[in-house]
Amino acid sequence: MKNIFFYDTPLGSLGIVSEQDMLIRLYFPTEKTEADVILKETAILKRAGLELKQYFSGKLKAFSLPLAPKGTEFQKRVWQELCSIQYGVTTSYKEIAEKLENPLAMRAIGQANNRNPLPIFIPCHRVIGSNGKLIGYAGGLENKKLLLKLERDCSENMK
Repeated sequence: MKNIFFYDTPLGSLGIVSEQDMLIRLYFPTEKTEADVILKETAILKRAGLELKQYFSGKLKAFSLPLAPKGTEFQKRVWQELCSIQYGVTTSYKEIAEKLENPLAMRAIGQANNRNPLPIFIPCHRVIGSNGKLIGYAGGLENKKLLLKLERDCSENMK
C-alpha cells in the first residue's frame, strides 16, 4: 500500500509517497500525483516531513531516511552517486560520468537525473553543467536556484 502526505515548504506543498516504510517518490506542486495512493501520514512520512523542515531551516545537512526509488540499475547507480554529493557542493554530469567510469554517459546521466523520483532527498539539484550553468530540474530552475542558494548560504554561515 502506498501512502502520500503533503508538507508545506519554501517550494510549496510537496507530496511524499511511501511504500512499506520506504520513501519512493516526491512530488512538486506542479506535478500530478498517482491515483493509487492513500492520503495518510505514516510514521516514515512524518519523519520525512520533519527532516524536510530541518533541511529548509538549515539545520539538517544530510537526510537519514530509507529510500527505495524505482528505476533501472543504471539509474539507481546514478542516484546512489548523487547521494554522495556533499551539502552545499555542486558537480557536473561529466564528473559523475567519470566517477561511474563511463565518461561518455553524460546524456544518460542527465536522463537518470531527470527521472529521479526523490528530488531533494536524492540531491539532483546539486548537478550543474560543466560550464557552471544551471541545467534542468523537475521542480523548475527557480526551485533549483533556491535549493542551491539555501545550501550555499547555510554552508557559509557554518564557517
